Amino acid sequence: MPLAVYILGLSVFALGTSEFMLSGLLPPIADDMNVSIPQAGLLISAFAVGMVIGAPLLAVATLRLPRKITLIALISTFGVGQLVGALAPSYGILFASRVVSALACAGFWAVGAAVAIAMVPVGSRARAMAVMIGGLSIANVLGVPAGAFLGEHLGWRSAFWAVGAASAIALVGVVTLIPRIPLPAEKPRLRRELTIYRDRQVWLAVVVTALAAGGVFCTFSYLAPLLTDVSGLDSGWVPTVLALFGIGALVGTTVGGRVADAHLFGVLLSGITASTVFLVALAVFASSPVVTIVLAFLLGVSAFFTAPALNARMFNVAGAAPTLAGATTTAAFNLGNTGGPWLGGTVIDAGLGYPATAWAGAAMTVLGLAAAAVALRLHTSSASRVVTRSDAGAAVRETPAASAAADRPA
Repeated sequence: MPLAVYILGLSVFALGTSEFMLSGLLPPIADDMNVSIPQAGLLISAFAVGMVIGAPLLAVATLRLPRKITLIALISTFGVGQLVGALAPSYGILFASRVVSALACAGFWAVGAAVAIAMVPVGSRARAMAVMIGGLSIANVLGVPAGAFLGEHLGWRSAFWAVGAASAIALVGVVTLIPRIPLPAEKPRLRRELTIYRDRQVWLAVVVTALAAGGVFCTFSYLAPLLTDVSGLDSGWVPTVLALFGIGALVGTTVGGRVADAHLFGVLLSGITASTVFLVALAVFASSPVVTIVLAFLLGVSAFFTAPALNARMFNVAGAAPTLAGATTTAAFNLGNTGGPWLGGTVIDAGLGYPATAWAGAAMTVLGLAAAAVALRLHTSSASRVVTRSDAGAAVRETPAASAAADRPA
């Protein structure tokens, strides 16, 4: 695996910490800004909305720009957004800083993913994405709990200052260690890249990704108040439980990245099924602190077990437009990260309680599982037609063999 891929993974650590650290900071932010917990939760959705919008827009805007310069500009903008958030005097300015940071984060993810995929063989795509997602997992292990710890002892603004410092370190790494990535001899053409959206498998991949991610983060976004108000844990336990979720995420990413290249649909179906089971169990046993802690770890495993496969699947079906494929995957994940917290906040506002977020999340993952099953059926049917035409001696459109092998179920 090229060193540059690991540098991108380290940069993602700062991005991921900012994206998810609010899960442990909602109560102090709500108190300081004089808003409700669901309103504070909209800051998570604001970041996700910025990612959804920013990923395709910035992918298109930077399509013909040098990759390294683009990455430097985006990580710099992201760092400035963290500083503005740390100094925000009002909820509105904090909200705006989250959107701007998210736009930069989305662009970095889209361009960084395309760079990582370009540097490895087709059969190593899931592993390359697992390295990048590993940065996100480490953010959940270290960054998010550290943010919650800082918020508990030094105020929530200290967490934003810390992410700003991490962004500066990431910037140094990108400047010094990411090689210059030459643009292709034939300049990318937007019209040709946009043709990927004619493929129904691309849209199915978007739906599966959004629902799988949204189902988990419908609950994860409100994990801190669930732990304290329902499970009865002291607020000092929140960083520890978030760290356990992150450890589970790191385990899931590592295993999923190694298995997904050979059994992509097997990983998707089993991982989303596991998330559904864990969410239902959490809804039923949320009042038990021990069970809730264990389930937080298991949810981290199942959610991130599927992440490399979800990324690799999009690059397999949209390989003709790698930058837009990365942008589309980023947007899809954050459609889920937008819809999940919104749905969770809606059920809380309806008076159904924090455990209801797990029921709502399970409903999303069930729909995601159904969409994955449809995608597998279409993929199997398409592969069968290609084999039949080949056996009959007809002209067969060239299909990457590695992609076909990687997409087979376990």
